[in-house]
Amino acid sequence: MGFTVEQECPQCGAPVELDETDHLLRCPYCDVNSFLFADDYFRFVLPSKAPNRDLIYLPYLRFKGSAFSCDSHTVRHRIVDITHLGVPFKRFPVSLGLRPQAMKMQFVKSDTEGLFLRCLLKTSDLLARAERHSSALDSQQVFHRAYIGEAMNLIYLPLYVEKETLFDGITNRPIAKLPKDSDIFSSIIDRNPRWGLTFLATLCPRCGWNLEGEKDSVVLTCSNCETAWEAKRGRFVNVNLHIAAGGQPDNDYLPFWKMSIQVKGIKISSYADFMRITNQPKVIRKEWENQDMSFWSPAFKIRPKLLLYLSRRLTVGQAELDVRGKFPKKNLYPATLPLSEAIQGIKVTLAGCAISKKKVIPLLPDISFSIKNAALVYLPFGETVHEMVQPNTHVSINKKSLEFGRYL
Repeated sequence: MGFTVEQECPQCGAPVELDETDHLLRCPYCDVNSFLFADDYFRFVLPSKAPNRDLIYLPYLRFKGSAFSCDSHTVRHRIVDITHLGVPFKRFPVSLGLRPQAMKMQFVKSDTEGLFLRCLLKTSDLLARAERHSSALDSQQVFHRAYIGEAMNLIYLPLYVEKETLFDGITNRPIAKLPKDSDIFSSIIDRNPRWGLTFLATLCPRCGWNLEGEKDSVVLTCSNCETAWEAKRGRFVNVNLHIAAGGQPDNDYLPFWKMSIQVKGIKISSYADFMRITNQPKVIRKEWENQDMSFWSPAFKIRPKLLLYLSRRLTVGQAELDVRGKFPKKNLYPATLPLSEAIQGIKVTLAGCAISKKKVIPLLPDISFSIKNAALVYLPFGETVHEMVQPNTHVSINKKSLEFGRYL
């Protein structure tokens, strides 16, 4: 279940409710769109019910996403949602429980009053906890793990001190007794953190036209100059954009990342090499020897089983795709999975494509990939009663699975 966040419109100050994964703020009052950007994490604070108190904010690190593990026989996957206390203090709640779902949070602002404790729990440590949880179900040796499509956030619980006792700022109940004449928090206070959100005007940097996207989009498009843009370092940067040919006027267009790669640890310098390494049951064509190898991934969130299926089918079937089509003026599905997450799934895709997994998966720890270039490719999909079907590769996606993916 997602979280609800309250945020003021930067233009008119009206209150707007967002989901935790939303990036595009649409104000229903002044009709202005703003793109929300943070340098590292989105930081949220739970509402305090302790007025006129000097608040101390306790950090909790949260991960939500798809976890993949590759053993010698198969690729396993599951959805993980974990929140853990970010400081090594005993007697404090290890998790926030249902509070984030039950309460409306707010973004931490640069002028939020109170002392913020530094999160000492590293992302790698939190993922290691998720690994130990998932390893209980894995009986085989795991050669590679990946976490894709994650939301990594910091959530702060308000506390206050009264008569050497630490109180929960929401329930006003005591949590722990503090040592007398001792300041246990002084060494881990974030001094002048200056956190805050950057609100980017959704205007095309190239032509000034309105950028388009959904509230959870990580890439926005401009239909005027036919470009795509993503936020990096507080500004919009251009994304290579291609449209597959062969679409019909009533087709929907779904986004995918195409990643041209260089590989170390195994010989995959061409598409033909990939077909041989994975032992695909296809006759290798002569032109494939000179075709650069690209891995494909959905650029939208979807259940891990389907993410692996789509990545595998399009990576194997890429030879059938012509990406020189015309920019469609409508029916563009939002890109909600950033390129950085898709890159993490390349090894998982290689393992999923291998017919003989016992030969390929044990090599994964010694394999490394570097990205030569990447592009966002929109593929046309025809609509049936229950499915979306890509005519060139015959890849199909259940409509309900697409809808469910918007809530991951």
